[in-house]
Amino acid sequence: MSSKQDLTRQFTAEEGIIHIGGIEALVRLTMDQIRFDRRRGLNNAMFISGYRGSPVGMLDANFIKQQKLLMQHNIQFVDGLNEDLAATAVWGTQMMHTVGKQKFDGVVGTWYGKAPGVDRSGDALKHANYTGTLRNGGVLAIFGDDPSCKSSSLPSQSEAMFYHVGIPSLYPGNVQDILDFGLHGYYLSRISGLWAGLKIVTNVADGSGSAIVDPDRLKFITPVVELDGRPYSPEVNLGMNVRKDALDMERTLYYARLELARQYARENGLNKVTLPNVDAWLGIITAGKTYHDLRQAFMEMGLDDDALRRAGVRILKIGMLNPLQPDDIRDFARGLEEILVVEEKRPFIELFAKEILYGTANAPRIVGKRDEEGCDLLPFHGEFESDIIARALHARLSRKTRLESAEAWIRRLDEIHSRNALTTLTRSAWYCSGCPHNTSTKAPDGSIVSAGIGCHTMAMWMKRGVVMGTHMGAEGAQWIGMQPFTDTQHIFQNMGDGTYAHSGSLAVRYCAATNTNITFKILVNSHTSMTGGQEIMGAEPVRNLVAELVANGVKRIIVTTEDLSRYNAVNLIGNTEVWHRDRIMEAQKLLAETEGTTVLIHDQECAAELRRQRGRGKAWEPEAVMVINERVCEGCGDCGEKSNCMSVEPVQTEFGRKTRIHQPSCNKDYSCVKGFCPSFLTITPKADPKAGEVKKKKKGRLPALERELPDPVFKVDPDNFGAHVMGIGGTGSVTVAATIANAARIDGKWAVGLDQTGLAQKGGAVISDIKVTATPFDGANKISDGSTDLYLGFDILNATDNKNLDKCHPERTIAIVSTGQAPTGYMVSDKAVQFPNVDRLTQGIDRVSRRNDNVYLDAQTLAEGLFADSMATNMFMVGVAYQAGALPISAAAFETAIRQAGVGVDMSLLAFKWGRMAVLDIDYVHAEIRKYEAKAPKLPELTAEARQIVDSVGASGEVRRLLEIRVPDLIGYQDAAYARRYAAKVKRVMEAEQRVAPEGSALTEAAARYFYKLMAYKDEYEVARLHSDPAFLAELDAQFPHGYTVEYNLAPPLLSKRDPETGEPIKQKYGPWVLKAFRHLARLKHLRGGKWDIFGKTEERQLERQAIEDYDRLLDTLCDKLSRDNLAIAVKLASMPDEVRGYGHVKERHIALAKARQAQLMADFNNPQAAKARGAAQVVQFV
Repeated sequence: MSSKQDLTRQFTAEEGIIHIGGIEALVRLTMDQIRFDRRRGLNNAMFISGYRGSPVGMLDANFIKQQKLLMQHNIQFVDGLNEDLAATAVWGTQMMHTVGKQKFDGVVGTWYGKAPGVDRSGDALKHANYTGTLRNGGVLAIFGDDPSCKSSSLPSQSEAMFYHVGIPSLYPGNVQDILDFGLHGYYLSRISGLWAGLKIVTNVADGSGSAIVDPDRLKFITPVVELDGRPYSPEVNLGMNVRKDALDMERTLYYARLELARQYARENGLNKVTLPNVDAWLGIITAGKTYHDLRQAFMEMGLDDDALRRAGVRILKIGMLNPLQPDDIRDFARGLEEILVVEEKRPFIELFAKEILYGTANAPRIVGKRDEEGCDLLPFHGEFESDIIARALHARLSRKTRLESAEAWIRRLDEIHSRNALTTLTRSAWYCSGCPHNTSTKAPDGSIVSAGIGCHTMAMWMKRGVVMGTHMGAEGAQWIGMQPFTDTQHIFQNMGDGTYAHSGSLAVRYCAATNTNITFKILVNSHTSMTGGQEIMGAEPVRNLVAELVANGVKRIIVTTEDLSRYNAVNLIGNTEVWHRDRIMEAQKLLAETEGTTVLIHDQECAAELRRQRGRGKAWEPEAVMVINERVCEGCGDCGEKSNCMSVEPVQTEFGRKTRIHQPSCNKDYSCVKGFCPSFLTITPKADPKAGEVKKKKKGRLPALERELPDPVFKVDPDNFGAHVMGIGGTGSVTVAATIANAARIDGKWAVGLDQTGLAQKGGAVISDIKVTATPFDGANKISDGSTDLYLGFDILNATDNKNLDKCHPERTIAIVSTGQAPTGYMVSDKAVQFPNVDRLTQGIDRVSRRNDNVYLDAQTLAEGLFADSMATNMFMVGVAYQAGALPISAAAFETAIRQAGVGVDMSLLAFKWGRMAVLDIDYVHAEIRKYEAKAPKLPELTAEARQIVDSVGASGEVRRLLEIRVPDLIGYQDAAYARRYAAKVKRVMEAEQRVAPEGSALTEAAARYFYKLMAYKDEYEVARLHSDPAFLAELDAQFPHGYTVEYNLAPPLLSKRDPETGEPIKQKYGPWVLKAFRHLARLKHLRGGKWDIFGKTEERQLERQAIEDYDRLLDTLCDKLSRDNLAIAVKLASMPDEVRGYGHVKERHIALAKARQAQLMADFNNPQAAKARGAAQVVQFV
């Protein structure tokens, strides 16, 4: 079966069972409604509109993806400009009778929006609901709530707003409920004249599972409600501007229509007693997703239905939150002593249940957020998980009976939550490689910046002066109320083009009308990238945007862009200027000095979407790539600081931390070249002469694997297991998790899943949970603490996040973790942030899992070595987990699931197999990788002269290895005498260290590394030598086998212009001829430091030569005063040159910081006992 057929079946099948995600279920629901109408003989259509936002952020994208199917069902989808306008457009479907002949028997409406959209649309929703719905129409309002604030500005709970406007609310807890409650909602809307709400929370929208789709599974019963002595039949009343009609709408709303909803819930069984028990004393009322959390808690407490009955429990699952059906509550309460209401956030069901039962005979006590004594029982905040519910359940049940299994589970949770936290780094969301916001969100030093809604808000944790923000669409308006009462004269307000089109234009107009001193930075990237990269409804060309802004009174506008050619022959009114993005700081300063409201428009397309278009051959891709000569690179981090780009990766080399461009993720923004460093080469590869012209870029390779792979012995229960999968956003981990779940279903198992993404699409953490059972499963789709069988980490930082480690238990969990060191955003932008020690991280994982069964390997390096494509990494890890016995699904099912997924099928199939091979024979994998590696240049044999210098030290082990590399390099750098000075100093340090601590060599190693670093300072002669080094040129030849042209990005001190804003030298490109110049210049090394050294006259070169002498004297001091007490401090002092990195002004900044640090260390070295006492005091204070 083809992938296309498989993907379509979940929307078209009308019998049996389908497997579907929460968002896809909402899409199917709309088609199910039209199919339902057709079976009833109605030729109906549907209109859908709304606005994206988590947890329904990808709903519009899925509607667009299924556009062909929607059209076959007469469904018209129109992306909303904003939520309230979309609601009004949907409202229009229930006014069709006013405009003459209609094309269809009726038009059904569907609206969607996340909680903030519900809030802003209250007026539209209230008006539309009051006026009513048509008999063959009806409207379903899908509202998305994000209770744990995973991808929202605030946590949310919207049923109270729907109560306020009089719209009934249905609350599905899984995909089956979505399909069932959704159809009930449409039907209820028709017969009652009300809109119907469908509450979708994050874990339901992002979850997946199985659903029965047979049409006869549901029966719809229409209740009869009387008003004024006769059966009520709803009619649309559009006279809301007439007082009499408006009051009549209100009367029918409360006395007939909402009563119809109450009776509908009862007669159609929307509120179900899922655990009847005539002998119960404790009744539990819950709804939606929380019902499944409750069931999960009972399972973990060891309480099946029989045990619950013996414990005296009865359970009511509410399907309709509002209006709450009073007869259902009264019937459920009969004979109970107590009702426990389990619901997230504020009490809602609890309040109505109390109102219904208040004053009735023998009414049970009702507890929920607080117990009968007013003490906290269930929290008002956050999102419920089973452990929270379990503690409340235990507190209530233990009042009647002792439940040892429950006590054991609580103790187990307490043990997990009392573990010592592992020290690691958090993987925060970050701008994508080449993201325009890397440039556009920078502001002049000292500026006050306000954020809003959109990707740009991530600047709040990037040290970019962002100090405040507002809700969507009002960005900047807060300054109108602030400016009169502060000495601050101006702020910058970031605003995305999506927000501007949505409603933000009004805030700009308001500021301009009040002549407020503010600069709006409108960030035009052409996509709503935060929610999936959709095109922006209502977006307009920049020239139209400029005209609108001028018409609204904006005083001055400057457009910045990375490509000025786009504005050739484009006329912008209002004296608007177009500048290159390199002048964005200058533009902001100029606009800030202008009285009134000004605007900077930064026009640059979203890098992630541009990358996708290039990959599909729909956008031009620059040929040039950036390459860093790592020997020239100082690892100073200035390129990361300038570009903020995730593709600028720190890498450890023989000569310390350097920087490398991660080519597979590079989006060719080229802003990294602004780093003040001569190591950047712009390489333009020549095409393969044997390859024809191809539109779509192909990458990677497919290494064959011919060896037989034996089936593994499974180490977890194949009929009941869970997997906790941790990856990095944008690397395909969600797709891989879906493939695992599908493979389980192909094997005949039941699988539910949950993707916890939040801001993962921006390089943050993404977590997927998968639960596989032999029979249908009624618990939560989220893995509980201490309950995962497989701990599958595609990223070791996410795998050592303590919240994830809580999912592990040493008696249950097998960890399969990739140890690759993918940098975080903070590591890229701040060289002081280092990757944690991997051995310590794996030890932390071993402590909470089945150590002897765990597998650790650097999957990214292995996958890239095999496939030349990092996207093979995750499926490679799946193969590792399978062969390690931690993923009990058949290989055949995996291969079928990969084919059905239809994404990179050939590579994924092979990646799965090579991952298996990595468990069976890692040496075989490494041997395959070596076939594709460029032949590493062999280190030349030591010359007799170099060997004599090395031998003179008398070193062995690591110290000798360091010398054998550095001595010949110093000879090449200058001459043998220069190398002898180096060797002699290392020898003196070694002798001093052996007198004090003969068992170690840490101090000698530090001296060998860092005296070399200072002596081999990178002046013009050395940069020339390293760029013209035959070994480096051979690396380029191997990387670009069909040839290339090269440009060097340099800022020669005697030739460079200076940036008028920063005063820093400006780098320029120099052509291939520079290589010849480098070769000539390298031969002039004998001039270094002499009379004819024109470069050596600069202050920087003099400082570098002085640093050699200072360090020489420092080593002498260390040798003279060395003791066991101060040895560790001596190593730190000897390592201080590692802190001095970069060129020019960058190096100067580092020198100043290093001197302050060295002074403190020197004081500690001279008085180690005082330093030790101070350190002990700090530890006590910390504890």
